[in-house]
Amino acid sequence: MNQRNYPRTLFDQAKTLAAALEKIDPNLKAGELTVAALKADLDKSAEFQRTISALEIQLTDQRNRRDAHYGELWKKVKRMRAAVKAIYGDDSSQIEMAGGTRTSERKPRSRKKPQT
Repeated sequence: MNQRNYPRTLFDQAKTLAAALEKIDPNLKAGELTVAALKADLDKSAEFQRTISALEIQLTDQRNRRDAHYGELWKKVKRMRAAVKAIYGDDSSQIEMAGGTRTSERKPRSRKKPQT
């Protein structure tokens, strides 16, 4: 996946630096970099974070709705397979076609050997 080329605390460090530079010298320049440009980048970063947070909330809501829907769908799948099993039998080819396992194809239960 993506590897970050910045520290996790970047936003906090940049806020602290901007506040300190405001107190030291608001007109300080380092080449073409100014305190105002740093603050503008901080504002843009905050907007990115707000957008991402809003999208994460939407994504969480969609995942919850999907999970609820999948739960209902799973109940229907189980009921329909049970209906096929009831109508055609446990060992029918129809139960296999419906995604179930025929009784004759199941592994027999093995007994545990007693410990000595």
